Amino acid sequence: MEDIAKVLENGSNKEKIQILERLESASEPEILDKIISKLDDDDIQVRGEAFSSLVLNKNKISDSLIRNLKSTSKNIRGFSLLVLANRNEVDAVPEIIKLVEDERSMVRTCAIGALNFLKAKDAEGIFLKSINDKNLEVRRCAVKAIIDLKIPIKEDQINEIVTESDKEIEKLILQLKD
Repeated sequence: MEDIAKVLENGSNKEKIQILERLESASEPEILDKIISKLDDDDIQVRGEAFSSLVLNKNKISDSLIRNLKSTSKNIRGFSLLVLANRNEVDAVPEIIKLVEDERSMVRTCAIGALNFLKAKDAEGIFLKSINDKNLEVRRCAVKAIIDLKIPIKEDQINEIVTESDKEIEKLILQLKD
């Protein structure tokens, strides 16, 4: 445990990746927290390996992931949301919902995406509200969720979205009107 922590804290990127590759079956909360902390590593490959290790882990690790949704790091909050979604942790939906109004747009986008991925129909109001978010990515993600989950949307709401001068949103709107 101590050796793992040392490598994950001070090792080279290659050493961190090698350790993370072997931690797919970790179940100890301290080790899981170390892996989750690497979701905020400077190196994208280390972050990716930490993400993979968590997604592929067959143990019940949702408690550790949910606890880290309160992290001060936007990357840890956002990527933990995506790990929960990829693990199909439907029971985490109430905790995911808490982050749809996060101060960081990246986290809000991940929360909306996670709710869509988990097919959280009870988040219908959240998706409809998020189409008015100040961040374009959040709005795109909300429109995608509305389409994917076949959430009814009023014509005036569609018209409001159409005023966007964004090609991706325009393509999504065409799907809404079909």
